[in-house]
Amino acid sequence: MSDPHTIHAVPVFRYPADGAPLATEQDALDLVGNASYQGARWVVIPAGRLAPAFYELRTRLAGDIVQKFVNYRVGLAVVGDISAHTAASSSLRDFVRECNRGRQTWFVTDEDELRERLAG
Repeated sequence: MSDPHTIHAVPVFRYPADGAPLATEQDALDLVGNASYQGARWVVIPAGRLAPAFYELRTRLAGDIVQKFVNYRVGLAVVGDISAHTAASSSLRDFVRECNRGRQTWFVTDEDELRERLAG
């Protein structure tokens, strides 16, 4: 289940904090489909719900998942502390920095930061 709501008049689909990790392209497609069906323009995923392979860029899981969101024009916000992952990988750190420069995929530390980004 999810928690659909709005932030600054933007329809947001919040992926629950508990449950199996988002671990495959099909998981991402299912999530995008569910969010789109509910009218969401953004999906908020707790950082802990992403499979560990997501944070290892060599697995290509991050790129595959992000691409699904891009293809269906649904924003993706990963919310939570991923500093242990970025400290261990300069490639991931660069990926996060580039994503945060755009308007499609963001990595934010908490929902307050997400609210600020959606406001402006």
